[in-house]
Amino acid sequence: MARELSPKDIAVLKKVAPECAGLECAGSKAPYRSILPPLSNHYAKNEEDFRQRISALDDGDLEYLLSLIRTGEESLGCVQPHYMTLFLELIAERMGEGTAEEIMAIYTKWNEC
Repeated sequence: MARELSPKDIAVLKKVAPECAGLECAGSKAPYRSILPPLSNHYAKNEEDFRQRISALDDGDLEYLLSLIRTGEESLGCVQPHYMTLFLELIAERMGEGTAEEIMAIYTKWNEC
């Protein structure tokens, strides 16, 4: 579901990608509509970098992202599987296995980019 990033979304994106200067994809020039796809595709240098970045999210930020995922407002479609695995590990560790399984089901249901 396409959306405009809210001030809260932008704050979360800047927390995980402080070098984010603009809010549009450098390649397509399309505005960002989610947080995790630009993080995984434009800012994270590798898996360890991605893990460190998402680990910077506090529980409130993580719950916020999960609520957006559940409503379909946060797209997971363009998040590469190896990065999604890391995100799911963080969710399992901090929010429980059941929540991670729920998010994995959403990811596999809507896996499109």
